[in-house]
Amino acid sequence: MNLEKVIFGFFIILAMTLNFGFFVGEIDNPQHHLHYELYVAIVVNLIATVLKFGDRTQIGAIHLATSLVADIQLIAAAIIWVVAGSKGAEPEVIVGIVSLSGGAFLANITSVVLLIYETVTLRR
Repeated sequence: MNLEKVIFGFFIILAMTLNFGFFVGEIDNPQHHLHYELYVAIVVNLIATVLKFGDRTQIGAIHLATSLVADIQLIAAAIIWVVAGSKGAEPEVIVGIVSLSGGAFLANITSVVLLIYETVTLRR
């Protein structure tokens, strides 16, 4: 078993599941979207992005691209939440934050699908 591949897969899947945990719930209800979970999702996504550097294959480039998309969307969501301040709990603000998280979640799903494809096509 390759420990590097295990760590890589762990962080990619953890990034997706944390993002999903934040995303799921009523889109306009701030009680369903814990801001700490968003921040943890950002940190794990950034770690996953760093792990994707150095892979010089075409799939590696797509992995990095999906990770960068997720990072940008999650960071934008956090910025909106911070800038909104006390208005961050209003439905129209939380909808925008959760929508950005949903886009990042789709990027994470793409990354996991690529990981599964890469694993299935791996020749021993």
